[in-house]
Amino acid sequence: MKIFQVIIGTEILQNRRKDKHFDFLKDLLLQRGYELFASFIIKDDPKLLEDTFKLIKNTENSYLFCYGGIGATPDDFTREVAAKVFSDSQMEYNEEFKNLIDKKFPDEDNTKKYLLAYWPKNSKPIWNNPINGYPGFMVDERYFFMPGFPQMSHPMTEWIVDKYFPKKQQKQRFTLIAYAKESEMLDIMKKIPQNVEFSTLPKLDYTSEISFAGENAKEVFEWFKKELEKNSISYEVLQ
Repeated sequence: MKIFQVIIGTEILQNRRKDKHFDFLKDLLLQRGYELFASFIIKDDPKLLEDTFKLIKNTENSYLFCYGGIGATPDDFTREVAAKVFSDSQMEYNEEFKNLIDKKFPDEDNTKKYLLAYWPKNSKPIWNNPINGYPGFMVDERYFFMPGFPQMSHPMTEWIVDKYFPKKQQKQRFTLIAYAKESEMLDIMKKIPQNVEFSTLPKLDYTSEISFAGENAKEVFEWFKKELEKNSISYEVLQ
């Protein structure tokens, strides 16, 4: 499972608004044993949006949490571009959402408001919006599109995670500080199995924080410590 996040907002990139989505989703997923594969903050640009969505769609076993751009003003492109990428440009009105709009504004001409309910074909609503009750939408129960307002989208996100991401055991991680330059350990690092998640964070004092996670991580960690000892490299295990 490769989970993507797309945050749409020119105003964030121009520092007119602070992002509140990245940390929220990252932490929520980690609590349930998942992690983000990638996160993008992009402009309200149709071509950029299309290219980003295509990248995600073409990634095997991909999931998407998308925030922003689902309104009805001319600078909101998400609904149309999502339809182009995920439903062959086919769109339709969600009648349940239209009925909700009519109930909220019974004495008005709601034709323009109905644009909010014009979604990629066969989309399903994402409810749990405590502010105005308006839903986001999902495609194939994998690609989730929500408003940019955290007060609306974060409760929706929690509902999605509860429904589609069952809690699993959190990934065990094993970490040490090696008192050596990365270059002194390259030959050892090249022998690390590819099925183990491995990362090294060099520090300015010429030490390195080295971390292992995933399948067989504990066994590889123990092997790595022995290899350091064979090469007279001291280390400290972090708890």
